[in-house]
Amino acid sequence: MARECSVAAALGVVGEQWSLLILREVFLGVRRFDAIQQATGASRAILVTRLRGLTETGVLERVDYRESGARTRQEYRLTPAGRELQPVLTALMQWGDKHLTGPAGPPLTITHTDCGATVRATLRCEHGHLLADTGHGLTVHHNR
Repeated sequence: MARECSVAAALGVVGEQWSLLILREVFLGVRRFDAIQQATGASRAILVTRLRGLTETGVLERVDYRESGARTRQEYRLTPAGRELQPVLTALMQWGDKHLTGPAGPPLTITHTDCGATVRATLRCEHGHLLADTGHGLTVHHNR
């Protein structure tokens, strides 16, 4: 029998390439269907399906907007649950920057608006101790 875990449940929502690329774009401020499609390269059918799934699971919400002289349209915005995925995307980007970028370096950098320092995803325990990115020093407890 497959192990029951929150990783598997989360992957059911965002664990697919197009979903993560959509979230990347919305985090970068791209909110309209056509712009998301252009930035990700997803087909219309894939994009419709993934956006529907992300809205149905409460990661994104559809919000009406209307430009002057045009019909009402919808854009996609992060919900509070969606915004909480920022560390996940930052960690994926960080890993890709370290292990997959070529000599030109990473294509994007995320910095803290207030001080300008590069943002990093890190592991910390509830008492504030910084833990290694390797997973050493962690103990898993089965709750069920």
